[in-house]
Amino acid sequence: MKQHRNKSQKKNFKSKNYKPYYKKFRAKQSNAPKTDGTMRLNKYLAHAGIASRREADELIKIGAVSVNGKVITEMGYKVKPGDKVQFNGETVKPEKKVYVLLNKPKNFITTTEDEKGRKTVMELVEKSAPVRIYPVGRLDRNTTGVLLFTNDGDLAKKLTHPKHKIEKIYHVKLDRNLKPSDMEKIKDGLKLDDGFIQVDDISFIKGAPHNEVGIKIHSGRNRIVRRIFEHLGYDVIKLDRVLFAGLTKKNLKRGHWRHLTKREVDFLKML
Repeated sequence: MKQHRNKSQKKNFKSKNYKPYYKKFRAKQSNAPKTDGTMRLNKYLAHAGIASRREADELIKIGAVSVNGKVITEMGYKVKPGDKVQFNGETVKPEKKVYVLLNKPKNFITTTEDEKGRKTVMELVEKSAPVRIYPVGRLDRNTTGVLLFTNDGDLAKKLTHPKHKIEKIYHVKLDRNLKPSDMEKIKDGLKLDDGFIQVDDISFIKGAPHNEVGIKIHSGRNRIVRRIFEHLGYDVIKLDRVLFAGLTKKNLKRGHWRHLTKREVDFLKML
C-alpha cells in the first residue's frame, strides 16, 4: 500500500480508488508515548460491559469491586496486566474488542432493531463477532457503502464526535448534470435550515458524466449530503460512501463484511 495520497485526487475523485492515508499515522506513531499496559478500573469495568464509566465509579465507591481479593474504593485506581478483578464476587474479563467493516447495500436501516420490522444492518453482520457490536454513526436506508461496527465505545465516540472532524468521501449521482455555478456555491458554502455548511472538497468523477460527483466532508449532520444538493434543486438518485476515517470498501462486495487489520485499528486510534 502506498503511503501517500494519490495525486489525481487533488483534481478528480476516482470511484473505487480511495486509499487510507497512513502518513500522519506513522508520524504520530513514532512520537507516541509508550504505555505500561495499565487501565483505570472504571474503564476496565466499562470495557467488560458491566456499566458505563460513570456508573462504574459508583460501584467502586460502594465497595462492589475488588482487585486481587482486595476491595477497591479509590477513584483512579489502575488495573495491571494479570490482575484479577471481581464484581459482586464474579470475575470480570473485558470483552475482546472487535472491528468490522461492512459495504452496506440499499434498503437496510442503520439501527440495532426496528419496530416496523424492516431489515437492519445487524442482520448483515450477525455472524461477524462472538460479542455484540454496534454501528458507528448512521447511513440512511438508501445510502450504500462503508459502515464500521465495533464494541469499542471509546473509539466509536471519537469517530462520531464533531471536534475530531473525521473525513468522509461520498460518490453522488444526481438526477441531472451539476451546473459549474452550483458546484462553486457548494465550495463556497451553503446556508441550510440548520446552519451553514461547507464541504472539504467537491469534484466531478473522472471519466463519468457530470451528474456524478465526489464530495469530501467531515460533518456528521443528518442527511447532510442529500440536503446540500436538494437545497439547490437536485435529486440524489444514488449515494455511496466510499471512505470513512481512512477506511475504504475496496475489494469488499456489497453486503459483505470483513474484520479490520491491526494496522487499520491502530490508524483509527491515532486519528
